[in-house]
Amino acid sequence: MSSKRIQISPSILSADMARLAEQAQLVERAGADLLHVDVMDGRFVPNLTVGLPVVRALAGCCSLPLDVHLMIVEPDRWVEQFAAAGAAIVTVQAEATFHLYRTLQSIRQAGARPAVALNPATPP
Repeated sequence: MSSKRIQISPSILSADMARLAEQAQLVERAGADLLHVDVMDGRFVPNLTVGLPVVRALAGCCSLPLDVHLMIVEPDRWVEQFAAAGAAIVTVQAEATFHLYRTLQSIRQAGARPAVALNPATPP
């Protein structure tokens, strides 16, 4: 029997951006384990969302670890900056980097925990 505990990581995409700090604090008080931040550049995926300033602001207003999911072109250029901005976990898309192992190493070296996401059509 597995002893792994389910973790809850609400996404800020469902938040009212005009009240983001308040809503981040609300999910923290409700018992969330992490706060999920989808960073989309409008190139790797068609949507455009938040960036470094929002990650910095969230890191300053709540104590939840930030799970920052980089759905961007050339994530290698940005992992150090997102870790410095407050990302506890930096998730990169396997399809967005040529040298995934190096990208994961750079995330670790920047002080964050690395994670990998796959597009649905990508085999594990």
